[in-house]
Amino acid sequence: MTYFKKDIVIESRKLVFRLNAYVQLSIGFARSGLLGYGGGPAVIPLIEYEAVKKYKWMTSDEFGEVLAVANTLPGPIATKLSAYIGYKVKGTLGATIAILAHVLPTVIALIALLGTLYSFRSSPLVLGMVAAIGPVIAVMLAVMAYGFVKKTAKGFGGKGAILTSIIAFALLQLLLIHPGIVIVIFLSAAFVWATYKVKKDNKTKNNEKKDVG
Repeated sequence: MTYFKKDIVIESRKLVFRLNAYVQLSIGFARSGLLGYGGGPAVIPLIEYEAVKKYKWMTSDEFGEVLAVANTLPGPIATKLSAYIGYKVKGTLGATIAILAHVLPTVIALIALLGTLYSFRSSPLVLGMVAAIGPVIAVMLAVMAYGFVKKTAKGFGGKGAILTSIIAFALLQLLLIHPGIVIVIFLSAAFVWATYKVKKDNKTKNNEKKDVG
């Protein structure tokens, strides 16, 4: 009987843990969806906070990698991030819950308030609220960008981070190349560079072994 009770307790804890993961996905993505004023760019720091700092579903480096790959694919960035993170946490059902939790509250609120918002679309109060949130979004994006530059500096060094940032800025702002294309260019360059470094290191190790032998 004692073993039977222990089994029940263990299974109950497992069930609570699984349900807790779904609840966390629902709360985290609903919160990021409702507070993500300004579209995709504004919601990225919110999703990063939920996934990396709040619930620790992934590391900051992994989030950066996922964000880079997601930007090369078509579709809204928030939906792609929700799908990936939800799938990582709890598989297909987790991805579904994350997407619905992120999208549904805003859709429901928009439908419910559409008439009111349309009536007050030219209101100075509404325009002022939209304008006031701009600086907050800018600071959030700047903080996240600074974090990415610091991570780049760890891999490429300070000069490499500055150089890649300048090149990216020139491609995006001066040449007006699509962000997805720029990301593919940088990913390809990083792959070529990493392959070269690995081959060079292996060659050095082989030469050292020959010298020792």
